[in-house]
Amino acid sequence: MKPADVLIAVLVAVIWGLAFVASRIALDELSPELMTALRFAIAAIPCLFARRPDVSWPLLIAISLSLFLGQFLAQAFAIAHGVPVGLSSVIVQSQALFTIAFAALIFREHPTRTQAAGIAVATIGLLMICGTVGYDFSVAAFAVLMISPISFAIGNIALRRVKGARMFDLFAWLCLTAAVPLFALTFLSNGPQPTWHALTHMSLTGFACMIFLGAVSTSIAYWLWGRLLRDYPAATVVPFALLVPFVGSAASSIVFGETFGPLRLAGMVTVIGGIAVMLLARRPQALPKIA
Repeated sequence: MKPADVLIAVLVAVIWGLAFVASRIALDELSPELMTALRFAIAAIPCLFARRPDVSWPLLIAISLSLFLGQFLAQAFAIAHGVPVGLSSVIVQSQALFTIAFAALIFREHPTRTQAAGIAVATIGLLMICGTVGYDFSVAAFAVLMISPISFAIGNIALRRVKGARMFDLFAWLCLTAAVPLFALTFLSNGPQPTWHALTHMSLTGFACMIFLGAVSTSIAYWLWGRLLRDYPAATVVPFALLVPFVGSAASSIVFGETFGPLRLAGMVTVIGGIAVMLLARRPQALPKIA
């Protein structure tokens, strides 16, 4: 990769790691539904001048509901109900495990022995983390969080069916497709008046977090990531995503004083190690894209 593109890949990983912290701060003022809806509404602004990609509505909706709505709404609910930010950033990256598993089931892209070993290691790490659930957050919150990487993986698989679309246009319309049902869910669950009150009484900090989440982390970062995946093999780009949980955990420790017990820390390191083995393993088939 060119040095400039390496810097871009690192920058995207840093942005995505910091996004977990921004989400936690925004959730102090907004409900999970409203925060997620507002995030994608901001990211969908380019639809005003970006033409809809040549992708069927059923496929566009399927990708949007999994890659965006399902993934980020589950994250928001879990973080709002006590799952630590650093831990969340690790669990979400376990999507690589599910992506490879789904690719094997759907496309018969069977993992190599090295990848299978990575899957086993990551699974052990998840089980170790499960052993710490129920102390500082509930089993239900952890179960909701696990929806995030599974939705992420489903979106990855669906995204592979898109051919020839401009990444910027595609992601803008995916955001719009996610924002509409999210606002409907917000009005249904929170009510119009509380929703309006939350929007009009948002602090400057909350507003800045939402701009970062919508414009920077979602719109710009996904566009940059898509360009990297277009210009380089996925196996070259994807490993940079391993930086996300490190950035998220470090930032959470600094901002929120988040600490990890020995078992949870060992589980997080084990998950990241397993994912690293999966992503860095050489394989005959193209590695599924993660973004």
